[in-house]
Amino acid sequence: MTDSSDFSDETRAIQKRFKTDRLADKMLERVFRESFTDADREFVENAMFFFLATVDVNGRPQCSHKGGPRGFVRVTGPSELVFPCYEGNGLYLSMGNVASTGGVGLLFIDFEKQTRLRVNGMAEIDDRHPLLDEVTAAQMAVRVTVTDIHPNCPRNIHKMNFAELSRYTPKGDDENVGKAPWGGRFADVLPDYMKPDDGE
Repeated sequence: MTDSSDFSDETRAIQKRFKTDRLADKMLERVFRESFTDADREFVENAMFFFLATVDVNGRPQCSHKGGPRGFVRVTGPSELVFPCYEGNGLYLSMGNVASTGGVGLLFIDFEKQTRLRVNGMAEIDDRHPLLDEVTAAQMAVRVTVTDIHPNCPRNIHKMNFAELSRYTPKGDDENVGKAPWGGRFADVLPDYMKPDDGE
């Protein structure tokens, strides 16, 4: 999004209803950007999670949580970032949407500092990205060409403190990564690499 002509008629109508159309125009002019600032890069690369929005070919949305060790998302260019896709529930709904439509929205939140950042763009799966040689347990890499970046209103971000890393998060070395606690319901259809470790 680069100017107010990118607002849909419906979005513009709601802005006018609440008298924020002039505010929206000024935000586009002063806040929205297409390249990462140094502060943006630090915020993104310090994140241990983000929320990923995608849409399928029928317009049906998906929103998923993507987490990893600090630094698992990398800013790789002025308007590009990359993140690994780890083992999940095996549905690959988000990755399927990336492969089919490409449009993504990433929402980064720091609950301790009560700040957040939106990054929108077009994504593609990159099975040859150098990140795959550096990140433990990554199944594929997702490269995002950014179209717009903007901080989001900090209102109603509840202050929360980090407690501990998930036991299933790859740590960036060669230690075994804990397998998801599937239980017995899906044991007969799990591929070997997804089967729980003994004792889990």
